[in-house]
Amino acid sequence: MVHRTNYRTTLYANFVLFEKSHNCNSDYIDYMKKNRNREIEQREVVIKLENINKTFSLKDKNTDTIREKVLGIFSKNKKRQLKALDNINLEVRKGEFLGIIGRNGSGKSTLLKVIIGAIRPDKGGIVTTNGRIMRMSLAMGFDPNLTARENVYLNATILGLTFKEITGKFDEIIDFAELHNFVDTQVKFFSRGMKSRLAFAVAVHAEADIFLMDEFFGGVGDAKFKEKSEQVFEESFIEGRTIIHVSHQFRTIRDHCNRVILMDKGSIIAMGRPNQVIPVYRKLLNLEKEVDLDMEEN
Repeated sequence: MVHRTNYRTTLYANFVLFEKSHNCNSDYIDYMKKNRNREIEQREVVIKLENINKTFSLKDKNTDTIREKVLGIFSKNKKRQLKALDNINLEVRKGEFLGIIGRNGSGKSTLLKVIIGAIRPDKGGIVTTNGRIMRMSLAMGFDPNLTARENVYLNATILGLTFKEITGKFDEIIDFAELHNFVDTQVKFFSRGMKSRLAFAVAVHAEADIFLMDEFFGGVGDAKFKEKSEQVFEESFIEGRTIIHVSHQFRTIRDHCNRVILMDKGSIIAMGRPNQVIPVYRKLLNLEKEVDLDMEEN
């Protein structure tokens, strides 16, 4: 594993750990975080999204069989348009930890897929990235019919590592994931925790510059592994890397993110520091509950 040395980043990471174990003055915490944000604002832009829209065409009725297709000629089977992303403009700077929050279906995961190039934006949208990108999720793209060994090599190859580099890191990856007895077991027999540990171990040893984390955080697995993974995440993983983190967990957003965007119905409706944006999201959720209650009463 290659550790990037950056004095200011390391100082801030150590401060986060200190903050968790001590009752720090809130004004001092804000001061440190504001200084960190000012430093990041001077860095180069590594992700730039310009006029990003994404529209999906949905069929109201499936026509899978030949009979249904023939009958469909004589019946209306209209397509409807779903606007998944609506005029997104965003810049992310090197070393920034950006959080994305919002209700289910607000466009968070679609945005990550556009950034990594898994789906194309509508005509006119421009995506510019600078650096090797890795998307992390609990599924992690593992093939359930392949063994842990085969999946490690497959995922590492996708990231651009050579066979020799993977071989050099392999034992370290398995040791970290604590899966020594399951190296040649098919992943379909793994529990969710085992898959998460393997995914995190691969990510920790990857040489990507930009990580897109979709509902994925360092604290995975049992209590012992959570403690180990969170420590590695905070002490070395985030150092020098750009991270975009989609999550519903306010604690991780608040503790780690320099900036947060709130998405709703495919649009960015709020952007700022966690203590500015999280209350807006809470208010949005409370308004939604109030509407639901009004509908029940009527």
